[in-house]
Amino acid sequence: MGRDTEAGPVTSNSPARDGFTPIPTEFAGRYRTAGYWTGRSLGGLLRSAARRWPDRPALVDAAGKRSYRELDADADRMARGILAAGIESGDRVIVQLPNVPEFAVVLFGLLRAGVIPVLTLPAHRRAEIEHLAELSGAVGCFTVDKIGEFDYRELAAEVCGRLPGLRHVFVLGDPGPFTALDSIPCEGDSLPEIAADQIALMLVSGGTTGLPKLIARTHDDYGYNARASAEICGLGPDDVYLAALPAAHNFPLSCPGILGTIATGGAIALVTDPSPECAFAAIERHRVTVTSVVPPLAQLWCAATEWEEADLSSLRLLQVGGARLDETNARTVRPALGATLQQVFGMAEGLVNYTRLDDPEDIVCTTQGRPLSPADEIRVVDTDGRDVAPGDEGELLTRGPYTLRGYYRAPEHNSRSFTADGYYRSGDLVRRLSSGHLIVSGRIKDVINRGGENVSCDELEEHLLAHPAVRHAAAVGLPDPGLGEKVCAVLVLDRKALAAALTLAEVRQFLTIRGLAPYKHPDLLRTADTLPLTAVGKIDKKALRATL
Repeated sequence: MGRDTEAGPVTSNSPARDGFTPIPTEFAGRYRTAGYWTGRSLGGLLRSAARRWPDRPALVDAAGKRSYRELDADADRMARGILAAGIESGDRVIVQLPNVPEFAVVLFGLLRAGVIPVLTLPAHRRAEIEHLAELSGAVGCFTVDKIGEFDYRELAAEVCGRLPGLRHVFVLGDPGPFTALDSIPCEGDSLPEIAADQIALMLVSGGTTGLPKLIARTHDDYGYNARASAEICGLGPDDVYLAALPAAHNFPLSCPGILGTIATGGAIALVTDPSPECAFAAIERHRVTVTSVVPPLAQLWCAATEWEEADLSSLRLLQVGGARLDETNARTVRPALGATLQQVFGMAEGLVNYTRLDDPEDIVCTTQGRPLSPADEIRVVDTDGRDVAPGDEGELLTRGPYTLRGYYRAPEHNSRSFTADGYYRSGDLVRRLSSGHLIVSGRIKDVINRGGENVSCDELEEHLLAHPAVRHAAAVGLPDPGLGEKVCAVLVLDRKALAAALTLAEVRQFLTIRGLAPYKHPDLLRTADTLPLTAVGKIDKKALRATL
């Protein structure tokens, strides 16, 4: 093994570091004193697990098992190879990999090398990847050759052509013109010490205004997120966690997800297809005990027990998050799957709420949980920023030991998203019960939650307006029993430019050419002569939804 990075040096917090806003020194001191922040790096999380449970399986898949000792050694080799390839500690790299064992090897290799992974989704396309690479100043990319018919090497080549600073591309599978991931040299210098208050990784915001933002998480805050989540879920060495959602999401990565499972010595199974057929087979094969899904998937899984014959008896806990799970569907989980339901309401920006394993059924089925940490500070405020009465609806504001104090390199956006005293304005409308549990009732921000993925209306509208035939555009979410919300685009067309109305297929093809991720494309298309406006001249989305 290389240098022990379990506990790195702790450095002092400065007001801002390279576009990163750290938690103020006064608060950081409290969190360390209380034991929330331990000074351990995320690379050390795996190192500690390998020492404690060297021969237990860390990763399991159809091809076999990889022990903690083996994963630890693989991560060290990857870290040395990354540094030997010319990427330096502190550099940022794009990671766009599916749910395969190599995701964990690359992730921990980067963490140990001190190289910051920008965790993007397989569904992202040129518009998102180019923006995130440019914003982060990425020097490299870890990707895959193909998923289905989509060639990620072509995507990498296109982005590299636009961003000369993106110099290193490593490909899982056939590398084409790039470097094969498995050919990275495994020898190199000793690994650097990692300061736990430094950026460990970057998550991608769900997107509420314009292009997605970057969320810088430190070793200290994200390690606490994972460990505390694992404790709430009762994870231990005998658990098997199934990563069914994309592993780069905050939910399956650290709530408690992959990191929380490693912290407690459990095994991780990964699937690239969360359909009942594939996921149920994995649950049966690996005796999965815990997994996390979004509401539409939970609904589908419950229905699929009527025709799928897999043995799901090992499953003890089903986490459902990403969007609100309605009470009717919540009450079907235990009868259908035999597992305890845990509602999870959280955000990559930090705050995570869980229903507890011993909560009464009515609380589990009707609320979205209560905060993870005793140090989570919650306010529910009205439009003037005043705290509302208990039980009344208002916007959720929060700060705490694992909630960011600013998006990365986004000062203008930060001035709107954070209060002067450091509370993050979530944009979610909630009601808080006397027990501390939250009921999510809506949102303030103009975003569509499509199957657990947030679609920024501003971003989609900007792309739609780039079409030469579109004079005005509005994106709204319409209720859908399967997805929660569908994306509806309402267009006012320039009749001089295009006599015939655009079709949905033509709009989707236009957005594909612009490199927009498919999950952000409209599901429905409507045309109108005009769009309703508010008194101040903005598009009246409420009136538009009512009309539709």
